[in-house]
Amino acid sequence: MRQNLPVTDVEYDYPDHELLMSTTDTKGTITHCNEAFCRTAGFSVDDLIGQPHNIIRHPDMPAEAFRDMWATVGHGRSWTGIVKNRRSNGDYYWVRANVAPIMENGKPTAYMSVRTKPTAEEVQAAQALHAALHAQQAAGRRDFYLHRGAVRYTGVRNWLGKLHRLSLTQRLALMLAGWLGLAWLSGLRADTVGTQAWQLGLLASAAGVILLYVHKVFTRPLAEANRQAHSIMICDLTRPVALSQGRSAIARQNEQLRQVLLNLRAVIGDARVEIGEVGKVSSSLAQDAGRLSRRTEAQASNLQETAASMEQVSAMVAQSMESVRSVLDGSQRSAQLAGAGGLAIAQVGTAMQNIEQSSGQMRQFVEVIEGIAAQTNILSLNAGVEAARAGEQGKGFAIVASEVRALAQRSAAAARQIRALIELSGEQVDQGVRSVAEVQRAIGQVVASVSDVNQLMAELDLATREQTIGIEQVNRAVSELDRLTQQNAAMVDATAASAENLTQNTGVLDRTLAVFRLPA
Repeated sequence: MRQNLPVTDVEYDYPDHELLMSTTDTKGTITHCNEAFCRTAGFSVDDLIGQPHNIIRHPDMPAEAFRDMWATVGHGRSWTGIVKNRRSNGDYYWVRANVAPIMENGKPTAYMSVRTKPTAEEVQAAQALHAALHAQQAAGRRDFYLHRGAVRYTGVRNWLGKLHRLSLTQRLALMLAGWLGLAWLSGLRADTVGTQAWQLGLLASAAGVILLYVHKVFTRPLAEANRQAHSIMICDLTRPVALSQGRSAIARQNEQLRQVLLNLRAVIGDARVEIGEVGKVSSSLAQDAGRLSRRTEAQASNLQETAASMEQVSAMVAQSMESVRSVLDGSQRSAQLAGAGGLAIAQVGTAMQNIEQSSGQMRQFVEVIEGIAAQTNILSLNAGVEAARAGEQGKGFAIVASEVRALAQRSAAAARQIRALIELSGEQVDQGVRSVAEVQRAIGQVVASVSDVNQLMAELDLATREQTIGIEQVNRAVSELDRLTQQNAAMVDATAASAENLTQNTGVLDRTLAVFRLPA
């Protein structure tokens, strides 16, 4: 026998109203179990399905109990007993196990076990029984054994027990046989043989009538009731239901059992149909939820990619805005430098104009000098003429006049050179003034262009700021949409899980109701 170890001395308690249900195939492999059974046993459904049912067997249970159970259900009968089971962590719990075979064509095809919580008195009695079974096994004797969950003794006590287990018809037959025997013995006396013969015949006839009446009124209806109850017990609802005849209590009981059987057929039949429809709906819902989940995941992925792209765009716009601000600052500095250059050129132009004015004044001075040189030359010529007239007395004066004339000529020559230089300087100054004017116009154009660039850069900076604000709004909208999509995805996953759970529960219900056989 399988030994599930380790075990503890801790008893697990569970509610009195819970029903722990499971089904197995003919080899004892678990095919279905309800939530209460899993919770009490400490296993999950996946841990139990496909496992041998003795996974919950406690080593304190005697082997005789399971031998009797398998022998009973193997013959198509139900078995009831108090059983100690082991939880997954080694703790234990007590159940009142009710095991029934699921029959098909007169043979068990599966077994269903429904367990309830036993009373404290039942547990104490079971502990004493288990101890006695272990003791006789250790001693190597067999004073008693289990049969259909009840204690059977060996030897004389077994025969007395068989008499106690006789049916009503068998007991009545024995009683009537005893009466007939007594009547026959009393009729053996010679003086009463003739008289007792007809009495014995009459008594035998009466006994036969009584037996027939008992069989018709009690035994046959009870047998029918037992057959109906047995069909319900083994979940076989295919048995034909005949209307009970008679008005006896047993007939009324049969009628009630017939109605129970019909009610079970109707309820379970409708439940199967509805469960089938629910299964279709839940399956469709699960498929739709799966498709919606995949679309939501794709949308979430696209939103994440969009958010990443928007972050890149935002970064590029921020970088562009920094570049625009840098260019705007440089343009403003260029405008300031161009303005300063224009001012300096204007000052140069003013200086050139002042030089031109000074050159004009110098021309006037040169003209005065030239006039003086011409007058001096004329005067020296006149003085030479007068000195020549004076003869010897005028020689010295003639020499002075000659020197003065030479000086006047040099002054005139120097004045001409100065005039030439002044005229050349004037031309250069004029050219400089014209160049300065052109530079002023060019600088003015540069300043105007820089001003236009500044305005454009300011507008670009404003547009970049507005674009940044718009991108931030788009980012917030994308983030909110991503959050909502994530919530939708979570809700879709929850819906899919609920649909899957509903499908599983529908399958559980379908497997639960599958133990009932309905008419085709």
